[in-house]
Amino acid sequence: MKQSYPEDAANAMPSHSETRNLPYTADQMYDLVADVASYPEFLPWTAAARIRSDEDRGDHRVMDADLVISFKVFRERFTSRVVLWPEARKIDTEYLDGPFKYMKSGWHFEDAPGGCKVHFHVDFEFKNAILQGIIGVVFNEAMQRVVRAFEKRAAALYAPQT
Repeated sequence: MKQSYPEDAANAMPSHSETRNLPYTADQMYDLVADVASYPEFLPWTAAARIRSDEDRGDHRVMDADLVISFKVFRERFTSRVVLWPEARKIDTEYLDGPFKYMKSGWHFEDAPGGCKVHFHVDFEFKNAILQGIIGVVFNEAMQRVVRAFEKRAAALYAPQT
């Protein structure tokens, strides 16, 4: 697992990257992450999900999705554009509306001996300085919980590759 931490944690906005080797196929992990509507079933702090639009553009799909995030006293809805690249097994997410100044995340899945490599990156900043401060303290731990939630979901859905 590889992680990155801001050089000057007091001033830098949260950013997190990691790579995991998992005992599932790249296609299985791609399908799991692409199933945004199922996120409330397993993803921490995700209270609701709604797909607003889903458009096939030939080599990729573009989905606009609302997620409701609930954390302590904060409950926020935000809209993201999710671009699914099935041939490349990549998923790019860009923030459209909600509590962030900006947010981008990306997933890339590649087959590897015994399973696949999952590459994940997220970078964002909240508009609310209080929420940004709270998240900043626990950000890397929170992102690890999110990635572990996807791992647990994969274990529940798929048998490991042998």
